[in-house]
Amino acid sequence: MRFVSWNVNGIRAAIKKDFFEALEGFECDALCLQETKAQDDQVATALESLEGWHIYSSSAVKKGYSGTAIISKAEPISVRYGIGDEAHDQEGRVIAAEFENYFLVTVYTPNSGGELKRLDYRVSWDQAFLNYLQSLESEKPVVVCGDLNVAHTELDLARPKPNYNKSAGYMQAEIDGLDNLVKADFVDSFRALNPEEIKYSWWSYRGGARQRNVGWRIDYFLASKVLRESIQSADIYTEVMGSDHCPVMIELKD
Repeated sequence: MRFVSWNVNGIRAAIKKDFFEALEGFECDALCLQETKAQDDQVATALESLEGWHIYSSSAVKKGYSGTAIISKAEPISVRYGIGDEAHDQEGRVIAAEFENYFLVTVYTPNSGGELKRLDYRVSWDQAFLNYLQSLESEKPVVVCGDLNVAHTELDLARPKPNYNKSAGYMQAEIDGLDNLVKADFVDSFRALNPEEIKYSWWSYRGGARQRNVGWRIDYFLASKVLRESIQSADIYTEVMGSDHCPVMIELKD
């Protein structure tokens, strides 16, 4: 099974930038999207030309903001939206699709913001989301992917020292949130298979950052520890354009 995750920075914008060609090239069994920036009916319209795919989306109450989707060739056993907490379920950030052997979860983690105005909220989100994943895991293993809006270690961003505890995405409180996922036995698939490789998944639009590869790895596939031996490969598709993020991939032996 091959799964791909991609923060498209607006599904309607992505459609105009070779999205369908990219999807075909992925040759994946499911594509998880973040930051669709569209209501559910708009996502359905944008993807209406797709044949042979099941489409599930979750939109924010605020129009044109946040939002996630899962596009799957196989029909899930069930699909769940949100994490069951009204305080965190207003922005369409989580979808869980249940399959026979695991849940596939897409998440768009809240950004702490340029002035860190949402850092406290982000910390509360991280704990609530971990609790949610563990509740799913009590039923069956979990594969969770998406834009986690945090670089985990110095290997995961081009300029760690000037950003540490100063910039959203590399605050210690955010790093702690991802540490807690790892301590709860969720495996970072890319890092598990590529311990020292430097590869990024997001670049600022400013200053030619992508061309200069001044980036951050903030998009992940994490999997329950019991699935570790099933992980065949994990990669970051840096060559795929169309967003300020590039897609990330995992292959599991099913």
